[in-house]
Amino acid sequence: MKKKVVGLGEVLWDLLPDRTCLGGAPANFAYITTLLGDEGIVASRVGEDARGLEALGRMRELGLEVARVQTDREHATGTVKVELDGKGQARYEIAQPVAWDFLEWTADWRRLAETADAVCYGSLAQRSEESRETIRQFLRATTADAVKVFDVNLRQAFYSQEVLAESMALADMVKMNDEELPTIMSLGGLPFSPGDELGAAWRLIEICDLKLVCITRGGRGSWRVGDDSSGGGNVSEHMGFRVRVADTVGSGDAFTAGLVHEYLRGAGVGRMDLERMNEMANRVGAWVASEVGGMPAAKSGIERALAEVG
Repeated sequence: MKKKVVGLGEVLWDLLPDRTCLGGAPANFAYITTLLGDEGIVASRVGEDARGLEALGRMRELGLEVARVQTDREHATGTVKVELDGKGQARYEIAQPVAWDFLEWTADWRRLAETADAVCYGSLAQRSEESRETIRQFLRATTADAVKVFDVNLRQAFYSQEVLAESMALADMVKMNDEELPTIMSLGGLPFSPGDELGAAWRLIEICDLKLVCITRGGRGSWRVGDDSSGGGNVSEHMGFRVRVADTVGSGDAFTAGLVHEYLRGAGVGRMDLERMNEMANRVGAWVASEVGGMPAAKSGIERALAEVG
């Protein structure tokens, strides 16, 4: 049975040196969720401009539900200038203000929140107070059974200790990369030493009352740390998959989609559950990294990820 999974936040155009790709972490997440077999829904906002119309059309072509993408007469559709280094690693220059800085809390979005099985949100879309308040209201309107996933996504200076702390307090799961972890710990006034990723994960679980913390490490795989109902915990380490990297745009979002897909199918925080989630998330993330952009056309890679995991 398909699950209703919402990517809440920014949708935008990634302006790469040689091409323009539709993106934004929540939109990338929703797209991969759809490829995995669930109902991926984008809850965002675009301008009533050429780029906004093109974004809506492109999402429809990709099979995404866009009825909850708001339109804005006053503000432009979001864009990000992306620069890639020799290894395909991305650096971003994000336009401001744009349409997704003005997410509006509506009756339609309330109904969506009340029926969602999972919601993924990040820190970037909370750079404006208006969108931040809308995201808070959306999360608080979800049911107790809905899975709330905070995918940290630190970009430029568009984050603060207050945003990170509140976002974690509202979450069931938190995903970050190993470069973001020291910043998160420092802003929270929490102890951290290089190499102490597991210790940091346990501290975040305890302080924020989380079910799961995931730390990605690029091509070196990921740590997944879960807190079970007995108050104990389990750990899974995955070493990742070697692929020829086209670019890393959207690979972390795909990773999160794989994680949520498995969790919604009964995977908990037991050792075997964590290993299954880790396997799926790394496979899907590696596939996207081997393709161009965060929304590559469905090919054998996604089918192979599903088949080999299970």
